[in-house]
Amino acid sequence: MIFFKTIIAYFQDKQYRDLLLTTIIIIGFGSTIYHYLEGWSWVDSIYFSVITLTTIGFGDFAPSTAEGKIFTIFYIVIGIGVILSFVNTVYNHYNTTKKKKKKK
Repeated sequence: MIFFKTIIAYFQDKQYRDLLLTTIIIIGFGSTIYHYLEGWSWVDSIYFSVITLTTIGFGDFAPSTAEGKIFTIFYIVIGIGVILSFVNTVYNHYNTTKKKKKKK
């Protein structure tokens, strides 16, 4: 139950909504570029964007064009900070909510 309360509280805060919107834009932008540069399906493009920016990197997809490889270099440098900020913010918000609940 605390998970759902955390998510609701998360969406009520403008700063968190802005970070979520930025994350969605970064993933959407990268997915669109991969879809057109590499000719991947939308699902594969989104999958690759998320896997790349979360630094999981399974290796089942890789850009094959020179343009795709160059884009990936810049995409990682720009996007990884945004994704890590998003994950860190969600984690911190969840912990703060959990601690507040324990105090009550």
